[in-house]
Amino acid sequence: MRIEIKSEDRMGISQEILATFTRLTLDIQAMEVSSQFIFVHLSKDEVSFDEVKRALLSVVGIIHCRQIDLLPLESRERHLRALVNRLPDAIIDIDENARVMALNRASEKLLVSHQRHNGLSPLQGEQLKGASVNSLLDIDIVLPLLDKVSSQNVDIAGQSYLAEVSPISEQENSSGAVISLKSVTSLGRQISNMQTRDAQGIDNIIGQSASIQLLKEQTARFAELDLPVLINGETGTGKELVARALHNASNRRQAPFLAINCAALPEHLLESELFGYANGAFTGAQKGGKPGLLELAEGGTLFLDEVAEMSPYLQSKLLRFLQDFTFRRLGGNKELHANIRVVSATHQDLLAMISKHKFREDLFYRLNVLNLHSPALRERVEDIALISRHFVVLAATQMNLKHTKIDESAMKILSAYQWPGNIRELQNVLFRAVALNELGDISSHDIHVALAQFKQKASADPADLNHEVEGEDWASAQASFEKQLLTSLYPYYPTTRKLAERLKVSHNKIAMKLRQFGIKG
Repeated sequence: MRIEIKSEDRMGISQEILATFTRLTLDIQAMEVSSQFIFVHLSKDEVSFDEVKRALLSVVGIIHCRQIDLLPLESRERHLRALVNRLPDAIIDIDENARVMALNRASEKLLVSHQRHNGLSPLQGEQLKGASVNSLLDIDIVLPLLDKVSSQNVDIAGQSYLAEVSPISEQENSSGAVISLKSVTSLGRQISNMQTRDAQGIDNIIGQSASIQLLKEQTARFAELDLPVLINGETGTGKELVARALHNASNRRQAPFLAINCAALPEHLLESELFGYANGAFTGAQKGGKPGLLELAEGGTLFLDEVAEMSPYLQSKLLRFLQDFTFRRLGGNKELHANIRVVSATHQDLLAMISKHKFREDLFYRLNVLNLHSPALRERVEDIALISRHFVVLAATQMNLKHTKIDESAMKILSAYQWPGNIRELQNVLFRAVALNELGDISSHDIHVALAQFKQKASADPADLNHEVEGEDWASAQASFEKQLLTSLYPYYPTTRKLAERLKVSHNKIAMKLRQFGIKG
């Protein structure tokens, strides 16, 4: 029997209530006390609730009492248990001796599966509590831990998992830890979702020219064939968009799509990113090792952008992988298998590189089983108007501005320009034009100004024209964009108040940003 008692907040009333239960010879199993409420769990139902109620109401200050299903603490515990059990990841609570104290359904299912995989009669349910987590999972967790989260890679039931160990401390004393187990496949899917762009399908390849129609038809046809694809095209032509469209039209669409720029990382980092590394592979390596993109992309697609920039050593390793889709982590001796589709891209002439012994011929034929060509923008002038309107609407939406149009004079300039940076350059110029334009349609003047600013920026390093910034974190990228935008607009809105009105933010924020970036009139 569980009872809620509401009373006046007066001294000694709790003792009188306890005395009432003693007089009725009732055993109190649990009790919670607050300023106006007392909750009691009685272990026996030998006395009726009505009798208990009459006795309680005789105490001065009792307002009411009623039966309840659960004490507040029991209710909170039930909700918490339901919440934890709904989590898809395995969660295990361990004490200071690394023994299981509590676990959710996902972890129990995983532990049972692991024991059966190892040919053992599995511990289940309450049997798991008190067992050593190190023995159950064949891992090495030594407590007490430092005040930081540690992680290690473990094999569970033949699958790779990341075990994240978070210490629990009470009054600066270690009292155990919480272990979160996440499968490498699940991690890959999460990373893929983080990389996802809005425009992914074949229909999002914008254009009506013959070359684009051919590209769309080939992409749709190749999506059905589970074979490597090499995408050729100049920088800025949208090769990654084509790769994503290929993936999303294939039977692998539910699995991860992971991309890496082979030109952005030095050889040793690119190797560890692709193949992962084993425990103790090198100084500073993450304990337990780390899965690479080959594992994280399991069941899906791995996109190797600028594959021509790979070193001869990595070309050799990639070739060995493509022969039977098996590999070893860096510093490891265990043979792993990955079920993935490899899509690669380059803006370079690989045949010319082969003749100069800069790219392996055998790797070329492994990658170039199917081939797609992403045409340069100057080769499909008839698509410029369609693409431009799309970017103008997109820019206005992102900047929370009124949608505007491109007038005929501006469109003539856009169509006549050669666009050495292709679609990426066109997008950059139009975003600048929208930012500079106040109310009316985008005119030839807006395009001239935007083009001039873009050329000025690009002239600092012509060899790096239109290359995406690699390795830059979100905060740095955001700051770079803010500085670029403010630098472009400040000559036309030369006071903080005018510029703030244009960008629809406070003038104090504008003043702070101008000082931060050193922008002066």
